[in-house]
Amino acid sequence: MGTDVELDVGAVAHGGHCVARWEGRVVFVRHTLPGERVRARITEGGDGSRFLRADAIEVLQASPDRVEPRCPFSGPGRCGGCDWQHASLDAQRRLKADVVHEQLQRLGGLDVPVTVEPVPGDVDGLAWRTRVQHAVTPDGHLGLRAHRSHHVVAIDACPIADPRVQDVERAVPRWPGAARVEVVAPSGEATPLVLVEPVGRRTPPVPPSAELDAAVAITGRDGLERVRGRTWVSEDVTVGSWHARLRVTGSGFWQVHPGAAATLVGAVLDQLDPQPGEQALDLYAGVGLFTAALAEGVGPQGAVLAVEGDAQAVRDARRNLHDLTHVAITAGRVDRVLGAAVEQGLQADLVVLDPPRTGAGRRVVEQVVAVRPRAVVYVACDPAALARDVRTFAEHGYRLDALRAFDCFPMTHHVECVARLVPAGD
Repeated sequence: MGTDVELDVGAVAHGGHCVARWEGRVVFVRHTLPGERVRARITEGGDGSRFLRADAIEVLQASPDRVEPRCPFSGPGRCGGCDWQHASLDAQRRLKADVVHEQLQRLGGLDVPVTVEPVPGDVDGLAWRTRVQHAVTPDGHLGLRAHRSHHVVAIDACPIADPRVQDVERAVPRWPGAARVEVVAPSGEATPLVLVEPVGRRTPPVPPSAELDAAVAITGRDGLERVRGRTWVSEDVTVGSWHARLRVTGSGFWQVHPGAAATLVGAVLDQLDPQPGEQALDLYAGVGLFTAALAEGVGPQGAVLAVEGDAQAVRDARRNLHDLTHVAITAGRVDRVLGAAVEQGLQADLVVLDPPRTGAGRRVVEQVVAVRPRAVVYVACDPAALARDVRTFAEHGYRLDALRAFDCFPMTHHVECVARLVPAGD
């Protein structure tokens, strides 16, 4: 660790780095691109390690895809939020497509062509992130963590953040007494929401209104304590003639790219093609985004069952969907709720799976297969988890029928996929 070496850089790997070899061992190198020759510094691993991690600290032979990073806080030892600031947007999307393809091939046993599509709403890959969780330096300055580290890098403003988030960062750069400051910039209203987590049980000072045009709440063990304004935000989603306005409380889950929610809903509806009267399941339903869209598609003569484990998300979903009498919302872990329903003979025509980054897992996949849907659409933020679950679906008679990938996280290695699975005989 700390050794400087010269490396010839090979293919991209899942996780925002590329693969090189040194003295017979694999080295995962950040801040580089395939085909480059770099001087790299070993950051993790030693003589007994199976592999090493490194940062490229000098480019000796550059890729034609390399560009000047547009963030002054990007680079070795700095903010760890962006993996590909040094790559053109086209190159970033090709790299992400390569990763999705490789994961599906290696873990899913499939050779599937992949194209990563842009998502409307960013500005050349910047100014898109509508939710930013800031760490705080010991002297109270807003910052972001270095890669695989607890070290907080103080920042002035994050270039990939929504301009309203940047306004908060510039207006109040220091928050003494805070452990974390999250800024939420919703689509349904102009004013951002700032969520402040105090150090221990201390309540951090909240800047006066003159300094900060935002709603403010304190987060703690007992939930949210309103300081001023609302503790929730409204998110607007429009797909064709369909529109929804959904409430999201505090730091509840919502897509962070302003164009992601509508893009993903459109892709899900295209792949499922819900018909009036059909029965649908929305698993890991959150505040009800896909539930609302499915309810529109199957109509009042159909039915949608939404399952969500987070209590606050369930409360928001019930408020968001209260007027849809053909929607039922069940709180609880998906595997437990779905398992009990399968034992009682649950049947469904359509299933939407939008699990956390770890994926749905074998148990949930087997439960989904047991309801014998005509189509399953899987929304995945991790290609490795998707590939593993697709393989499990294949073991139980469902094949991957369609795949789209979206660049919902420019400048980072993250990519969102929407995959359709259908019975193998279809």
